[in-house]
Amino acid sequence: MRRRYGPPRQDEGPHDGRPRSAGELRAALARLDRAPYPAYKELRGVWDLGAVTLFIDRVQGDPFAAPSLVRVRVPRAALDPALDGDSRARRVALADFLARRGGRAVEQHARRSQGSGKSGAVRIDAPGQEVLERSACRVADDWAELRLSAGLPAAGRSILGREAADLLLETLPAIAWEALRLDADEAAAAREHLDTVEDARALRAQLRERGLVAFVADGAILPRASGVSQRPLVGAIPFASPPELRVTLHAPHAGEVAGMGVPEGLTVIVGGGFHGKSTLLAAIAHGPYDHLPGDGRERVVAREDAVVIRAEDGRRVAAVDISPFIGTLPSGGSTARFSTDNASGSTSQAANIVEAIEAGGGVLIMDEDTCATNFLIRDARMRLLVPAAHEPITPFVDRVRDLHAGLGVSTILVLGGSGDYLGVADTVIWMDAYRPREITARAHDIAAETSAGRETAAPRPLAAPPARIPDPASINAEQRGRDRVRARGTEEIAFGQEEIDLRAVEQIVDPSQTRAIGGLLAHAVARGHLDGQRTLAEALAALDADLDRAGLDLLAERLGEHPGELARPRMLEVAAAINRLRSLRVR
Repeated sequence: MRRRYGPPRQDEGPHDGRPRSAGELRAALARLDRAPYPAYKELRGVWDLGAVTLFIDRVQGDPFAAPSLVRVRVPRAALDPALDGDSRARRVALADFLARRGGRAVEQHARRSQGSGKSGAVRIDAPGQEVLERSACRVADDWAELRLSAGLPAAGRSILGREAADLLLETLPAIAWEALRLDADEAAAAREHLDTVEDARALRAQLRERGLVAFVADGAILPRASGVSQRPLVGAIPFASPPELRVTLHAPHAGEVAGMGVPEGLTVIVGGGFHGKSTLLAAIAHGPYDHLPGDGRERVVAREDAVVIRAEDGRRVAAVDISPFIGTLPSGGSTARFSTDNASGSTSQAANIVEAIEAGGGVLIMDEDTCATNFLIRDARMRLLVPAAHEPITPFVDRVRDLHAGLGVSTILVLGGSGDYLGVADTVIWMDAYRPREITARAHDIAAETSAGRETAAPRPLAAPPARIPDPASINAEQRGRDRVRARGTEEIAFGQEEIDLRAVEQIVDPSQTRAIGGLLAHAVARGHLDGQRTLAEALAALDADLDRAGLDLLAERLGEHPGELARPRMLEVAAAINRLRSLRVR
């Protein structure tokens, strides 16, 4: 594929990498004033503006086209050296903090001109509530930079040289200096940001050794402001752990942190409607990610392999062994390599579980409201009415303990209407007006009192899902002779001729992750990670290693997107995208 742009280079442009001066840039813009718009292309390259270095990496060919891609860089000395350290977590958190400052600086300094098209528009991929590794800001040993898009000013399709000089020589350097230079107070805020992230990672790292899958600190604010906002709800009830589940973990900066530990095995969360069951579950589902100070969930953590599972009617499934949950079909078809273009609620949920485990998922997060009822349970009356020999579905309630005992896979399940899980749950939490209570013993007593006549299936022992090998020819981003990879929010990726539906993949929290997922799929094929020989799990491990080594910049030449608008996804979500590619073939 033709190189659109690549990782940051200092040798681009028509001057053999020699940085040109601010005076030369001003003179060039005066000369180009009122020239045809394509003449802007001679500005590509590196410009030394004194305290700020400007990189013009790509110039739009038209004022109505996607804005030009630029970077602004300042020396590392502009930052407090104590903000950085040996840990990758602190470097990621520092870049996140600076990208947030970049977003505020863009709002403050960028004033869109009255020219044509996108004239004067400046944008940065500012973070949300989660602290993610992203490409909008990069911090190196000697410098820090922001990656921006900027609409070069035009009147019609003629260059506006004076307005361009204001944009490139005044506005962009002001944004860089505002975002990347920290005074004493700003450095203190940055340290709090970095310390918060480092504390969260330390808490998360202790979960396995303590036999936990999640931890919710006392005082956490779990409710969000609204269904479309991830900001904390003002006036929400702070979380207070029940004494029976209270544990204390250690954070390097916060010290001892007390809260509710969610043990391994099956944890059932119950309670009346609107009492906080799903709110607690959603906070745990976001627990694999770090959060910024003030989010309310800074010390709510879950294991990195926690994955949300739900029913997904209509999805495609490619050769997945769902036989542990769905037996031989009435037509006589085997479910050991189950494929369909239109899965039902139960078959889709079974496939989602098996695929998640294949990709490394070790904690299943499920809400009864988004599950297939006939997959979760068959109550005593239904078991009597329809004998097990005539029902191909082994309900999840009959498998959930085997998942943990045989495969080490834990489950956290919110229930509002099914009591069949009370007798098999290891832990039962009752949410009462957003206050959790531990009621495991009482739940077991109730289950024992009401279990008469309830038969359970005797399914065959569980085994790890068989490894599948994707066919690389079935993962093709090409359309009309070039790669087509485009993300639409967090819900869809246009990939070659296909549209990947990600609406049910709930742990994608940022559109920039979706863009990166599309790029990773194309990269996996181009680099031979998906070569027809490696299993899906092996290919995912190779992708993760590439990101550890080279960062998100390795995707720059693969995507027709801004190199500053990428955020690192988990491999669980990359696997989910591959599995939802309707052209996917496996062996």
